[in-house]
Amino acid sequence: MLGGAFLDVLLKSFEAGLIYAIMALGVYMTFRILDFPDLTVDGSFTTGAAIAAVSIVNGLPPIIGTILAFAGGCIAGALTGIMHTKGKINPLLSGILMMIALYSINLRIMGKSNISLLNQDTLLTPLAGQYTLAIIMLIFILVIRLLLNLFLRTEVGLALRATGDNPRMIRSFGVHTDHTIIIGVSLSNGLVALSGGLVAQYQGYADIQSGVGMIVIGLASVIIGEAIFGHKTIARTTMAVILGAVLYRIIIAIALQLELNATDLKLLTAGIVIIALILPMTERSLRERSISRKRADELLRKGGHLDA
Repeated sequence: MLGGAFLDVLLKSFEAGLIYAIMALGVYMTFRILDFPDLTVDGSFTTGAAIAAVSIVNGLPPIIGTILAFAGGCIAGALTGIMHTKGKINPLLSGILMMIALYSINLRIMGKSNISLLNQDTLLTPLAGQYTLAIIMLIFILVIRLLLNLFLRTEVGLALRATGDNPRMIRSFGVHTDHTIIIGVSLSNGLVALSGGLVAQYQGYADIQSGVGMIVIGLASVIIGEAIFGHKTIARTTMAVILGAVLYRIIIAIALQLELNATDLKLLTAGIVIIALILPMTERSLRERSISRKRADELLRKGGHLDA
């Protein structure tokens, strides 16, 4: 009985991890591709949840509400990008300002702090079943990953990657980095809001506080994925981010099963991120020491042969 309950918890964690993986891919775009520390995420996640919930409650088809959630996130991200590129505001401050503004905007959209979807037909309602939701969400996230990989190989995508690597160099080739930054941040927050809309439908409610800490969860997913599964290519990294998001949810589920206090989850998340950051650096340091030792041994052997 206990084993069956634990498997059910793992299945729920897997489903949630796949939905949150969409958000993690959005965070990956800004932090890794664009090298843009975007804190809009905490606000745009709630924006997606708010738009999807309000749309469904007011009778719009769930698919339309979900698409509108994605569009709302894109608009929020574009405004952050415009503040940075046209207003010359620091990228970190741009994200903070937009996150603060979105709190009031989200309250305006929702009309109250919480909207229930328990008695509403959502996009995920027809998928209720033992494994149906997990399978469909797995296919959906893999399609998003494929589209993202294809986008990053287009001319615009390559310009976006080059902007994150060396903006001065790409400007010398006539590329308007302002445009690529706005596009990248907009698409990133669109994915975050899409995840927020789906999470609201999955949980059965949208809450004004649902986006708090999302940037940390997104970063945890990215860092865990890269540390464990590698990041040599774009295709490998996007898959690693998805796996990192799923693994993060499973770790949280196990922690709750071990009766860890729910108020300590943020502390656990911070600890996971710290460990995931330290481990690759420690591994790299040990590898460099090993290489240096081998070179020293070779030089000593060569010196011994020369003396002989």
